[in-house]
Amino acid sequence: MVSIGVFGAGTWGMALARMLCNCGHDVLVWSALHSEVEEYSTTRRHPNLPGMVIPDELKFTEDIQEVCKDKDILLFVIPSVFVRSVAEQARPFIPDGQIIVEAAKGIEKETFMTMSEVIKDELIKDGKHDHIKMVAVSGPTHAEEVALDLPTTIVSACDDHDTAKYIQDIFMNTCMRVYTNVDSHGIELCGALKNVIALACGIASGIGLGDNAKAALITRGMAEMTRLGMKIGCMEQTFYGLAGMGDLIVTATSVHSRNNRCGNLIGQGYTVEDAVKEVGQVVEGLNALPAAMAMAEYYDVEMPITFALDRIVNEHADPKKTVSELMNRDKKLEVSQEAVDKYMKIKTD
Repeated sequence: MVSIGVFGAGTWGMALARMLCNCGHDVLVWSALHSEVEEYSTTRRHPNLPGMVIPDELKFTEDIQEVCKDKDILLFVIPSVFVRSVAEQARPFIPDGQIIVEAAKGIEKETFMTMSEVIKDELIKDGKHDHIKMVAVSGPTHAEEVALDLPTTIVSACDDHDTAKYIQDIFMNTCMRVYTNVDSHGIELCGALKNVIALACGIASGIGLGDNAKAALITRGMAEMTRLGMKIGCMEQTFYGLAGMGDLIVTATSVHSRNNRCGNLIGQGYTVEDAVKEVGQVVEGLNALPAAMAMAEYYDVEMPITFALDRIVNEHADPKKTVSELMNRDKKLEVSQEAVDKYMKIKTD
């Protein structure tokens, strides 16, 4: 048994906390909201996970010092926009050498930092946290299914492979299969960018496009994600794995996907603000879009779907006209010229 402190009582945080608790670990969940702590402690239910029962052994706190005290693992599962501020609050209570698992999905626009990088950047400001061990976990993992013990796969990523394997051992059980990876930056980039593409897929459904269009958006969206990842030094295979293609497929197609649903409402004519209100939860694709745009421009990476989505979301472009513009772009090779040249050389040798 290990002792785990969980930051965040949203659907993903609670699904993971319940799973880890049921595996026999000592789990304490922190929320900044008194109403959440009181409700979940009393009802043992989560309003957005109606089929899930919260184990009696799972405890809650509003005290950020308490959730950090004497924990083998600290698990961050909070909306990306709050990660830095919560890490700043927790800094005085987190010991150096602490293993921190980051499960939120986002990129900070101003710095291009992933969420694990944001946490570490905030912790080292006092000069007393130089040996923090950061692990990113990501994959096709809708909380609604994890909360019901449906089979799920995920990736534990850390440049220290032994630490990634340690988290693999903690998280793996009969319902959760965990793989490891050393490309934590690529894993987290996938987790943020797939939400952007899922928004675009939702819009396509909302304006009445079919499965062909959605398949094209998923495939070409993955090409955009991979191009950006390769430009900044990530492993190409990461993008074709669970945290890349796997998570993109489920987020772009599932009825559980907030990003897909929000995009669908925008396609139907809702304003972005009204669509978010209708979804009723954080839509991380909207939070990641500004960073995706800024990174594409900074690294000079072609990302036409991402740019088209930005025009719809931030410039109020007509979705149907935007689709037409995408369809009428200049003709392209599907693969890179480098790949073509390499293939032809092999054939002729």
